Amino acid sequence: MQTWLVTGGAGFIGGNFVLDAVRRGVKVVNLDALTYAGNLDTLSPLDGEAGHVFVHGDIGDAALVARLLAEHRPCAIVNFAAESHVDRSIDGPAAFVQTNVVGTLALLESARDYWRSLEGEARDGFRFLHVSTDEVYGSLGDTGKFTEATPFAPNSPYSASKAASDHLVRAFHHTYGLPVLTTNCSNNYGPYQFPEKLVPLVIQKAMAGDPLPVYGDGLNVRDWLFVTDHCAAIRRVLEAGRVGETYNVGGDAERENLNVVKTICALIDARRPRADGLPRESQISFVKDRPGHDRRYAIDAGKIQGELGWQPTVSFEQGMAATVDWYLANGDWVGRVLDGSYRLERIGQES
Repeated sequence: MQTWLVTGGAGFIGGNFVLDAVRRGVKVVNLDALTYAGNLDTLSPLDGEAGHVFVHGDIGDAALVARLLAEHRPCAIVNFAAESHVDRSIDGPAAFVQTNVVGTLALLESARDYWRSLEGEARDGFRFLHVSTDEVYGSLGDTGKFTEATPFAPNSPYSASKAASDHLVRAFHHTYGLPVLTTNCSNNYGPYQFPEKLVPLVIQKAMAGDPLPVYGDGLNVRDWLFVTDHCAAIRRVLEAGRVGETYNVGGDAERENLNVVKTICALIDARRPRADGLPRESQISFVKDRPGHDRRYAIDAGKIQGELGWQPTVSFEQGMAATVDWYLANGDWVGRVLDGSYRLERIGQES
């Protein structure tokens, strides 16, 4: 049985990744600080599973990480741990630097020291996989796509902190020889996502009859990737990716934000019509744009498709329908996540 140390495995993408990995027979040591977006409810299907060891702790705690590595002897570290919401990074950038930069540095140092202690096949087979974002590349015009060779040009405190962490991962490979892999993904959506993000936020507000805030003119474009497709891509890169390389992961599903909101409205109308018969599109409210809002992202995933044979399998229409169905069926999960510290209010308006 393989053992992986997964950091941030109680979050959205990390939680989905852990659930799948354990079901596939991997032993997962799951290290998560359980900040506001971390949720043990997500991991409840693994209660009693011998293949899942949850540890409440911080990636910056070198002594703790060293102890976990020495005790469990993982063959890979998969780093999901990050502060990830652009709006929150506008209000409080220091937390993003602390976790995404300082925390990643500490984890890399722990990984390097552990890797150096290994011998033979264990040393040759070890991997450190860093999960990052397409936002490090900045903003596109009306045409073109991000490739792995696109220069970094981050425009938010969040994306700047992730770009810094990507640079550190690359540097640890070139300086120390640490066998690293990096993935840069497009916008994820699906079950277990904290309701500050666009898709679950719109679902909750639509069901409550509240205004649905759309930033600016709503024509900002993102490439949407269903979370299980992303998890499959990470597994594939971990299995066969070339050491030191970066792989872009996209869903080949560019949509304007307004289109995404209208799609969600239509899906909910078909399942839970409003009592007054009005379409939920009538709840859309255009609001002041986010400071520094990138206009368009688009991923060229040709490298991972050509080298590793990965392809997205869930279309935008299938994924959005499945996501709406999940949130409508799991109101209790959402209620426990929204514990009072966040009430679906807008944040990140400073300029």
